[in-house]
Amino acid sequence: MNQEVIAKRYASALFQIALEQGQLDRIEEDVRAVRQALAENGEFLSLLSYPKLSLDQKKALIREAFAGVSTPVQNTLLLLLERHRFGLVPELAEQFLALVDDARGIAKAVAYSARPLTDEELRALSDVFAQKVGKQTLEIENIIDPELIGGVRLRIGNRIYDGSVSGQLERIRRQLIG
Repeated sequence: MNQEVIAKRYASALFQIALEQGQLDRIEEDVRAVRQALAENGEFLSLLSYPKLSLDQKKALIREAFAGVSTPVQNTLLLLLERHRFGLVPELAEQFLALVDDARGIAKAVAYSARPLTDEELRALSDVFAQKVGKQTLEIENIIDPELIGGVRLRIGNRIYDGSVSGQLERIRRQLIG
């Protein structure tokens, strides 16, 4: 089975527990902290796959390293360890955070522009396009692409809205050729 699918199942289960216990904010913070800790300490993942350490020793390491996180997050980490799937934690974190954003009506977007967009322009893009995709707000990352000449190309998920000058020129070129 695909690793992404497996991680999504664990993330979905953790998300349901967070909702049932009314701890969505706390568990979100914990998941972000675990993701960051593992990203900064790659040796920890290697240590957990070391065959000479017993499962109990590995569990003790997790309990000690993540003593400050909530019980559901700690139990999820221990379950992944028992099932030899601890390497899924970064993907699980991404999937969990996507579920949280979706529940809050937030979508991630990337705005490509020829120059940096102002906060006001980003807010206007968010207001207009959030409604188009059925969300309350967009979290927009602005990437500078000088090839656009002017305007904006916005990517939300797998949708692309192209209002750039280079995109318009390309459409005109295709019309003239066709």
